[in-house]
Amino acid sequence: MPSTSSPRSASVHYRVEAADLHAHLFRVTLSIDRPAAGQRVSLPVWIPGSYLVREFSRNLQRLAARQNGQSIPVQQLDKCNWQIGCVPNQPLQLSYEVYAFDHSVRTAWLDTQRGFFNGTSLCLKVHGQESSVHALELVNVKGIHQWQAATGLVPHKCGKRGFGTYLAADYDELVDCPVEIGPFWSGDFKAGGVPHRMVVSGATEAFDGARLLEDVQKICETEIRFWHERKRPLHKSYLFMLNAVDDGYGGLEHRNSTALIAARRDLPRLGEAHVTDGYVTLLGLISHEYFHTWNVKHLRPAEFAQYDYGSENYTQLLWFFEGFTSYYDDLLLRRAGLIDDANYLKLLNKTINQVLQTPGRQVQAVAQASFDAWVKYYRQDENTANATVSYYTKGALVALCFDLTLREEGKTTLDAVMRALWQRCKAGPMTEADFAAVLKDLGGRAFTREIAAWVHGTRELPLEALLQAHGVAVLEEPAQLPQRLGLRMNETTPLQIKTVLRGGAAEQAGLAAGDEWLGVEVAGTGWRLAKLDDLPFYAGGHKKITALVARDRRLLRLELNLPAAVTTWRLVLRDAARAQPWLAPHL
Repeated sequence: MPSTSSPRSASVHYRVEAADLHAHLFRVTLSIDRPAAGQRVSLPVWIPGSYLVREFSRNLQRLAARQNGQSIPVQQLDKCNWQIGCVPNQPLQLSYEVYAFDHSVRTAWLDTQRGFFNGTSLCLKVHGQESSVHALELVNVKGIHQWQAATGLVPHKCGKRGFGTYLAADYDELVDCPVEIGPFWSGDFKAGGVPHRMVVSGATEAFDGARLLEDVQKICETEIRFWHERKRPLHKSYLFMLNAVDDGYGGLEHRNSTALIAARRDLPRLGEAHVTDGYVTLLGLISHEYFHTWNVKHLRPAEFAQYDYGSENYTQLLWFFEGFTSYYDDLLLRRAGLIDDANYLKLLNKTINQVLQTPGRQVQAVAQASFDAWVKYYRQDENTANATVSYYTKGALVALCFDLTLREEGKTTLDAVMRALWQRCKAGPMTEADFAAVLKDLGGRAFTREIAAWVHGTRELPLEALLQAHGVAVLEEPAQLPQRLGLRMNETTPLQIKTVLRGGAAEQAGLAAGDEWLGVEVAGTGWRLAKLDDLPFYAGGHKKITALVARDRRLLRLELNLPAAVTTWRLVLRDAARAQPWLAPHL
């Protein structure tokens, strides 16, 4: 819950200012009222919600300490821990700079156009005082009067433009409330009786802010009703921070806010009523991150009951917290009336084909993929598709299978299971056993076999039968050329192979990731290959060709069989009445 303490009770105080916009440097002054002898401080190596050790301390520089007006020694213990040679219980002041030039939602950014940071990138943790009240002071940028500041932290003494002092109940809350600074657009609405604010940086003059607010309000109202029906949510306010860029996509959830990045061409435009695919993608991202307010920020893996910021935090439950959120993000767009049945099935179709076109689904179970996120999902390479499966996409399909199975058996729905889990776990840590217990309680039987097969196994999911039972037909159509060949390409000049999929024609021919595909030989005639789509044109009716590739500057001639029997799925709504209880139930 937000702190109502005064700054005097905040024994840890951070003052953050822009040291140099052109050098992309924040200056942080950390004041500790009552330090321990040999006080230790550290900077997190990862940020919750993004499961990769990112070594934020690599951007920290010029760390110095003063006490009683004198400089005192700072000893670095390892990559992210320091010990201060201070006298205990006498005010201690640390100062340092942080280089901020990462446009993502995970770290920090500062230039002449905008500032942004997560506390995990800027705020050293004071060991032994993690549970005390923390204060964050945001200093206005000198000489720039149109900039504002926004954060989900509780304001204590702030000006109209948001600069001033904020409070956090503890270190966890401090670093779970990112900060946006700049000349952003801002709009407000209420959902479920709760004030919501959206700030948008980088938008053009064509941006239709009123439409975005209206659509996001529908998302928030739908998700609040999903979790609480007629009750108010736990958060007292909510902040969306959207950074519009030329090309980008992503989001990171926080307890009462989210940081988003999207292509500015995907924002709604004044005078245009058409809903573009890009705008639907943006709304799906917003839906996803807002759903996380419940499903991972409150209801969360038991292993995340207390974060360890100094190393990896492992769980096998990302298939539930990311995958089930991925299932509901688009489904709740449908239920909010922002897309129709056809558009929803199009999005679901894309997810299904992504999984079916990933050979790694037959290698690694989605529970193990969750555990391995630190070394596989967030460190993708040319073999990722062959070795693992996304806990986002397959997790979403696992959720779909549970939902449609429960609906077919007629005793409950996944919606009810989610709400029952919220109650059972008291909006806190949960385990797989909790999920299994609620399934049994509401579903009227044990789902041990399904959990073993769908979550801990690698067999195909029963998607086709379940979809057909709910009025959706599955049609098989010829796959796109890259999928038929079993590869993924970078459409550059020359063409470059990015991934060779396990068991496909490309692998059998000896093609490898990194190869430059220069041309083909067909019936003794050589052709320069400028784009992959030209391959059928040159091959004609021939089923075998010679691929001319360059590998490590060597020219290779590889015999390639052109397969014809590779298909992809297309979902078609055959019986809308049977689908409606699933796609658009009364919330």
